[in-house]
Amino acid sequence: MAKADGTFLFIGTYANEASARADYNIAKELHAVGAVGSYDAAVITKDDDGKVHVNKDEQSTRHGGWGGAAAGAIVGLLFPPSVLGTALVGGAIGAVSGHLWRGLSRSDVKELGDLIDSGEAALLVVGESTLEDALRKAGLKAEKEIAKHLDVSTRDMDEAVRQAADEVS
Repeated sequence: MAKADGTFLFIGTYANEASARADYNIAKELHAVGAVGSYDAAVITKDDDGKVHVNKDEQSTRHGGWGGAAAGAIVGLLFPPSVLGTALVGGAIGAVSGHLWRGLSRSDVKELGDLIDSGEAALLVVGESTLEDALRKAGLKAEKEIAKHLDVSTRDMDEAVRQAADEVS
């Protein structure tokens, strides 16, 4: 059952990017029909050289409310900069990372980071606690998944994103 004002994190792995993208589109549809509040999502792939790539549909993140900062912050926590094939820089990601780090243990970070292997894809979705029930009911097709409640208030996340956006603009 969802917590009243917490942040929910879902990471699922898929055999390929197309399968992950199909579930990504389901998350976008859930937001479009009002089933979830603020959220951010990304499809993550790891190439044969071990580089991690974050694939986002920028329009969906704008509608999600957190402007891409939440998913970027999670990826930045899970993978060292040396394996990131995409530059994840900016004040919003740094500000949000601090909030998310308080909600994850070191073992959580290791478990989440180890979930994706070369040649596979992952879907990362982070958002309000309403996300948990909506994703469960939607029947996502992940081969493996990890779902975590983070002890981080969505109000705190909203404020961190707002402050960071003000600093960047």
